[in-house]
Amino acid sequence: MSSTTSDSTPRESQIRYCRVGLDVPLMGPFDYLCPQTVEVGDRVVVPFGRQRLIGVVLQTQVNPSLAPEQIRPIERVLQDLPPLPTNWLAMAEFAANYYQRPVGEVILPALPVPLRKVSSYEGKRAGLLGPIERLKKRQSRRKKPSVDGVLTDARPHAHTLALNDEQAAAVEQIRQAQGFNAFLLYGVTGSGKTQVYLAAAEAVLSRGGRVLFLVPEINLTPQFALALLRRLGAVVSVDEVATLHSRLADGERLEHWLQAFEGGARIVLGTRLALFAPMPAVDLIVVDEEHDPSYKQQEGLRYSARDLAVWRAQQENAVVVLGSATPSLESWHKAQRGDYQLLQLTERATAAALPTVRLIDTRRLALNHGLAPQLIEAIEQTLSASRQVLVYLNRRGYSPVLHCGSCGWVSQCDHCTAFSVVHRANGYRMRLHCHHCGAQRAAPVACPVCGDQDLQPMGRGTQRLEEHLAELFPDARITRIDADSTRRKGSAEQLFDSVHAGEVDILVGTQMVSKGHDFTNLGLVGVINADAMLFSQDFRAPERLFAQLMQVAGRAGRNGQPGLVMVQTGYPEQALYQALKQHDFEGFARALLVERETAGLPPFSYQALLTAEASELPDALRFLEAARASALTWLQTNQQHELVMLYDAVPLRVVKVARICRAQLLIEAQSRSALHRLLRGWLPGLGHRHGAGALRWQLEVDPLEI
Repeated sequence: MSSTTSDSTPRESQIRYCRVGLDVPLMGPFDYLCPQTVEVGDRVVVPFGRQRLIGVVLQTQVNPSLAPEQIRPIERVLQDLPPLPTNWLAMAEFAANYYQRPVGEVILPALPVPLRKVSSYEGKRAGLLGPIERLKKRQSRRKKPSVDGVLTDARPHAHTLALNDEQAAAVEQIRQAQGFNAFLLYGVTGSGKTQVYLAAAEAVLSRGGRVLFLVPEINLTPQFALALLRRLGAVVSVDEVATLHSRLADGERLEHWLQAFEGGARIVLGTRLALFAPMPAVDLIVVDEEHDPSYKQQEGLRYSARDLAVWRAQQENAVVVLGSATPSLESWHKAQRGDYQLLQLTERATAAALPTVRLIDTRRLALNHGLAPQLIEAIEQTLSASRQVLVYLNRRGYSPVLHCGSCGWVSQCDHCTAFSVVHRANGYRMRLHCHHCGAQRAAPVACPVCGDQDLQPMGRGTQRLEEHLAELFPDARITRIDADSTRRKGSAEQLFDSVHAGEVDILVGTQMVSKGHDFTNLGLVGVINADAMLFSQDFRAPERLFAQLMQVAGRAGRNGQPGLVMVQTGYPEQALYQALKQHDFEGFARALLVERETAGLPPFSYQALLTAEASELPDALRFLEAARASALTWLQTNQQHELVMLYDAVPLRVVKVARICRAQLLIEAQSRSALHRLLRGWLPGLGHRHGAGALRWQLEVDPLEI
């Protein structure tokens, strides 16, 4: 790889070292001896311990951090792709620094699987062709293009976007924006935020630009892709639209990723994963339902796609539009203080008014399988008027727990400090599922403790609710949409299509049905068991509950016909429900922000959460207590102790998951800079994330759940 002298010693001036990012739980990056031709952004095969891994070159011509004899050479430079873009690498490096992860753990998981596996390039399975050559060979045999399951041709679809005055004003402000601008599009449910996105995108695409659309749920991508192709077909063709999300097969994801990388995709659509699409340039980024918790990754790199979208727009000198009927308090606060420009849509796009919200006080009611008489009567009336009903219960399964009335036994998971949930499969056969560790087993026919065979399910989930509704309304066509009924690929789209086609009378669903779906004939929404989140220990729970209820309520009355929302609650006097009744997000947000400011909580402070996992709880707590002590020492040494607060280490609410005990340490700072100074100075002393022995730890910056 390099010239040598007569005694085979490499000439020192010709020796070149580079730094490589690898997907390993060590801070890195790692130094290697490299050929003269290697460039920043190249993917390379390198030895690492006893393994051989694919990494990405981050720096060349560096001074090595190890003695030359300890540095191993790069084995192979993969040349099936040009180097990864420098602006994309800069975003990955920012994410690594901000979220305190090794840069390799950011870069490599963002690549399609075939591009980061050595086996894709070597061995019998690889054959003579690499993954990209194999993909292009398959593409040449394909006859009809597809965008996330939406089969269509490439003909333009002429479709004029008719906008009302508020929508047109919002679009004009976005069009007139020069360089980086951040907009918060706050519009009531049904106000036509999607039309604003599409009109703004049309303007960008018409001048040759590129657009990145983020949606919170995988199930929303097919309908959004179809809307794009139908309404923007005059300025973009099907082969210029790429979709990226975690449910794509490896080959599909590689295909769409390459579209973005090579510049062929003028629109990239997807979930939070799509934020890392390596587009040559982005002119407009849209984050739909920006408040949604699914934009926060909960494992590995625990990033917020919404926050990184704003950073990427600033880096690319682009426009970013965050849209929601219930904006996150962080975004709302930024709009109130002028960091984001606020665009408002106060009326529904059609002639319909917002639905009427009625609170059903259940404290003195005799419920019929959990349903209030008023709700049952309203369902009957709605069905009689040939309109659809949505019954919302954000709890899947048949029942939260199986119970023995004789001795008090309950269906506890064997591996977690949580109940196993009762599910029904293939008719009436009961199984117990743990929603934390995934363990499943057949439900016992008799109590394991006392032998009583009269075991009873307690409470209800969507399966049991569906069963009771079928008993009450035997002639109604009932469909359930939740994580269980939509496991098969394409099943969610089929179920939603049947609702839109009018083939469903009563829809039973979880939060999957609460966002992004325009049910034109939905007359009634009934909400069951909303109180479960009302008194959570998590300070964000009221914000999340209000958003869920506002979103699901907004499904009703969207086609010029009146809509009714009925919420069963034992606490109708609560401010949250009163604000919901008035559709008063602004008042609710104002009150919550006052509470947060008084308590010194985000967005008026900045947090990080250190979590430790061990087979025994005392081990996890001891690690966190030692970590807290070392952090306090760092703060005192650096005279920062007044700016940061470290809370006591405590077990998580669900302490044990999959036989692993978990505890957490909350860090809170008055400023973002003070928090990150501590993290940068303190974390390296804790060791890598696999820790010693069976103990593991991880850090989450800006946690959403505490």
